[in-house]
Amino acid sequence: MTDAVKVGIIGLGRWAKVLTRASQKSDKLRIVSGFSRSEEKRAAFQQELGVPAAQDLRTMLADPEIKGVILTVPNEQHLPVAIEVARAGKHVYTEKPIASTLEEGLEIEALEHRHGVTVTVGHSARLMAGIRTMREAIESGELGRVAFMEANFSNERALELNPSTWRWYKAKAPGGPLSQLAIHQFDVLHYLGGEIVEASAMASKLSPVGAEVDDQSMTLLRFADGKIGYVGSCWTSPGIFAVRVFGSKGLMHYEIDFGTWDTPDKLHLTSTLYIQRGKDGYGKREELKVPESDMFRAELDMFAESCRTGKSNELNARNGNVALAVVYAGLRSIEKNGQAVKLNDIIAEAHERLAKGSRHVA
Repeated sequence: MTDAVKVGIIGLGRWAKVLTRASQKSDKLRIVSGFSRSEEKRAAFQQELGVPAAQDLRTMLADPEIKGVILTVPNEQHLPVAIEVARAGKHVYTEKPIASTLEEGLEIEALEHRHGVTVTVGHSARLMAGIRTMREAIESGELGRVAFMEANFSNERALELNPSTWRWYKAKAPGGPLSQLAIHQFDVLHYLGGEIVEASAMASKLSPVGAEVDDQSMTLLRFADGKIGYVGSCWTSPGIFAVRVFGSKGLMHYEIDFGTWDTPDKLHLTSTLYIQRGKDGYGKREELKVPESDMFRAELDMFAESCRTGKSNELNARNGNVALAVVYAGLRSIEKNGQAVKLNDIIAEAHERLAKGSRHVA
């Protein structure tokens, strides 16, 4: 570990623990300092995971040995904390979504050029071994011309909401599962299918708890090369994460055991991956072995490489903003009863609002 890149972590809740445990399996990155505004959380994190606590943020950011900082703070804090980190010349890793609004996401993206740092966004789902295998099959031509894709990411979150939870409120979790779950799949289908040009969506509220947010979501996507796809997300069902790609020579299906999401090194033990070729349907289906992988360790290794070289990686701010733009296109479409909305329009409008608001990232 002597050559591992040293980084800090800000925000010491559940997800910080997941990523810190993943980092302990890496020989490329080491978390050497943790900070939370809560003294109690700092002490508990240090005791449980052995990461020294920084007494204040300034101390962490002043350490010349720390090359990057991982942000696991609430979405609305991504931009202000990222600004402080970038000002200190440290590379930024922020959990998905890149920010709570597209304008803030674009400001975070601008930090890369303003301060000469890289921004890595935790869209780790594209790093699952099954998704990478799908991409290889597409690029090799094994599936023929891909014309259609579908994906689903669902869980029972809306059955557990109450007014004390932030996901209850439209302002904090816009679209419910659209912004909290489907955004993972928007990034996955962007990775598998290329540029997304427009989106249309519908939503519904069916959970009995009475939350402000919608809890059912379906989004249709159109890609630059003409292929189409959809992403479904139900917030009132058992957990599932599944992707299916349809090509002229075959289709591939990948599905994980959602219960292993927090322990991705075990995904291969229970995941399903198959390819189906020809016209004989189910009889031609071939089960494929899912390689071992760890999406959280993989994303942290990518971040470490960006810290080391100063070069961006595929989990970059632009891709993070594309996924967030699809969310906002979906929200606009829901308001317009399913009318298709172009991503370029959503992004251009966000840039205009930024310019009119005269916000400055120092």
